[in-house]
Parts: sequence; C-alpha cells; structure tokens
Amino acid sequence: MLKALLKTMRPRQWPKNGFVFVALFFDGKLLDPWSLLRTIAAFVLLCFMSSAVYIMNDLADIESDRQHPIKKKRPLPAGKLNPKVAAAASILFAAGSLAAGFALAWGLGWVLLAYLVIQIAYTFKLKNMVLVDVLIVSTGFILRIAAGVAVIEVQRFSPWLYVFGGFLALFMVLGKRRHELVLLGDGASSHRAILQEYNLDLIDRMLGIVTTSAIAAYSLYTFLAEGLPKNDAMMLTIPFVLYGIFRWLYLIHVRHEGGAPEEIVLRDRPLQATLVLYAALVFAVLYIFN
Repeated sequence: MLKALLKTMRPRQWPKNGFVFVALFFDGKLLDPWSLLRTIAAFVLLCFMSSAVYIMNDLADIESDRQHPIKKKRPLPAGKLNPKVAAAASILFAAGSLAAGFALAWGLGWVLLAYLVIQIAYTFKLKNMVLVDVLIVSTGFILRIAAGVAVIEVQRFSPWLYVFGGFLALFMVLGKRRHELVLLGDGASSHRAILQEYNLDLIDRMLGIVTTSAIAAYSLYTFLAEGLPKNDAMMLTIPFVLYGIFRWLYLIHVRHEGGAPEEIVLRDRPLQATLVLYAALVFAVLYIFN
C-alpha cells in the first residue's frame, strides 16, 4: 500500500515545483547557502502540498480516470489503494505543509494556503469552467515562483518573470489539453468533461497567442528588468528560449506529444540540452560577468 500511495503522490511531477528556484537563480543568490537551504525547504513543502492535491484529484476523478487509457492504471482507479488511506494522507500532507510553511516564512505559508484553496476550487468546480480551467492551472505555477520569492530576501527579482512564467505555464497546459483531445478522440469528454468545450482549432489559436506573449514577455525582461548587466548581455539568452518553445511546439504538432510536461523534459534530449545551455549562459551573465 505504501508503494501505491507513493505512486499516487506522483513524484514524477515534482519537477514542476522547480519553479520555486526561479527567484533564487535570477536574483543572484544561488551561491548563498542560507537562501539555497530555505528554497530547498520550500521545494520540499511544495512537493508534499502538490501531492496532497494530486491525491485529492485522484479521489475526485476515480470514475473518469477509469475511462482514460493511461490514467486507469493509477492505484486509486485500479483499486490498489484504499480511498480512506489516500484521503487521510492528503489531509496529513496538506496540514503538515501549511504548518511548516508558516514556520519557515509567513509569506510562504500564505502562498501554500492560496495554492491549496485554488486547487480545491479547481477540483470541485473550476475545472468544469471553460478557459478558467487552464488559467487556474497556470496560476499554480505562478504561485510556485511566489513561494521562492517568499523565502529569500530578493533584490534583483523582476515581476517580468511572473509574467513570463505564467505564459510559459499556460503554454504547457494548453499543449496538454491538445494532447488529450488527440489521444482520446471522441471519448475525450468522458475522461474530462470540460474537453467537450474545446477543439483543436481553438487550442491552436490560443497556443499561438500564448507563444507570442511568452516570447515578448521574456524579451522585455532581458532589457527592461532592473539589476541586470548594463551591457544587455541577458538578451543573448533569448535564442535559447525561442528554440525551447519551438521544440515544444514541434513535439506537440509533429510528434503528437505534450501530455505530461515533466515527462517531455525528462525524455527529450534536445530540450534537455537547451535547458542546460540556457542555465549555463544565464549563470555566466548573472554570476560571472555581472
């Protein structure tokens, strides 16, 4: 049962919580041990809080998940995990994360509480509201960035990163919705009722808008944000962001992937190489030549 519970906690999706490191990295505090430890602690708490939400979602979606070709294999819909045990674990993880969050930083506690409240509203109401559903999911990523800001004393962190992070998250969410429509076909609405309100044409149009907005937001960050090098060297990172987004679009439209963002990142070598090179260049600009 512990193995089934761990699988339901979805540790493969914990990389999403890596957004909490955005403030640490872009504020130039990656090499500060105290700030690093506090951010790691926030990451761990986000993992437990997000796991509490994943368990809650699986409990609410047991029947619909049984209609999904992949999700039907999850422990709860497959009958490998007792729903009462799952519910108790969800409550324990959420309460423990909140208590530890407020103890670590008052702001972090409020961010975790906001995340929990929004996710509960999403699970039981907002996920059935067209357009609102994808906006709410992307909000979760913005809150992850805010969690990182809450635990360190930021000096050079720019609000433009919230904007870019939000558009990037929305880009990934729309890609996932598109993948579900393609994968499930006519049976898509039986798995996720809100999918009947979407079609490929609408999602592709929204993807185009979000892609343009994300690139524009990041580009504006590189030469408008305060605290960046005066020589505008940060603009050198724009091509890596462009390639990463274009690669993701290629995987969505040509390779018909995009279902789980964390799996794409863990599997696609060109995307991994892009992320490594991008991080190395940003590090050089902010930590070495600044």
